[in-house]
Amino acid sequence: MTHETFEQRPLPTPAPKAPRSGNPDTQLFTQVDINPAQLQRTGMVSPDGERSAIAEEFRLIKRPLIDKAFNQKSGARRGNLIMVTSALPGEGKTFCAINLALSIAMEKDHTVLLVDADIARPSVPRALGFQSEVGLMDILLDRSLQLSDVLLKTNIDRLRILPAGTSHKHATELLASQAMTNLLEEIASRYPDRIIIFDSPPLLPTTEARVLASQMGQIVLVVEAESTTQHAVKEAIRQLGPSSANVNLVYNKAEKFPGGSYYGSYYN
Repeated sequence: MTHETFEQRPLPTPAPKAPRSGNPDTQLFTQVDINPAQLQRTGMVSPDGERSAIAEEFRLIKRPLIDKAFNQKSGARRGNLIMVTSALPGEGKTFCAINLALSIAMEKDHTVLLVDADIARPSVPRALGFQSEVGLMDILLDRSLQLSDVLLKTNIDRLRILPAGTSHKHATELLASQAMTNLLEEIASRYPDRIIIFDSPPLLPTTEARVLASQMGQIVLVVEAESTTQHAVKEAIRQLGPSSANVNLVYNKAEKFPGGSYYGSYYN
């Protein structure tokens, strides 16, 4: 899997808020537009794009996650809450979280909510080309705010986004709070067909990721090819504690797998 650096480009202003309605899913007052052509240029999955190697890779990644999310026999509590993290910064976790969400948005029977939970270094808005001010942290700090006040609707029909919101020095404590538990219960159960993808901080340099992991149903650990050491991966899994039983590894930024040229020629 390859990973291209996100291009810096002017950020569009979100569309004006729409009037409230009685339907909870239409109370997503702000819409942001994601440019499908820009997704393709940055090497990401594009719902409107042609069949590609990157799209097929994320089809393979998402299928067991979706199956486990809605399979009651799997025993995964909140299996539709999926955290994407890494041992260290720069391994491509945000790239993988966004692509996983975009791929799931192509499903016919599921919707997806992408949560930017990397409070210290939120990257989802920049990567997708929009600006945001309020989000996850603001809901936890301000009891007058509701989820529908900060949730963003996108021009990709089945994709919603919850930005990180205002940075806060007590982010770890807020993520461990009862308010966060209540929020997770709400977003996990409000829509039975929805999968929630969390772009988490890396595990080793932060404490927020470990707190978040304790409330997730599944964890995707992104490992940078030929860079991340075995020791770092083992330590990251160790820090997950009981949550390590639900870890899935994704090998990222690999130049070529055995047989890679065959698959590349097939999709080209």
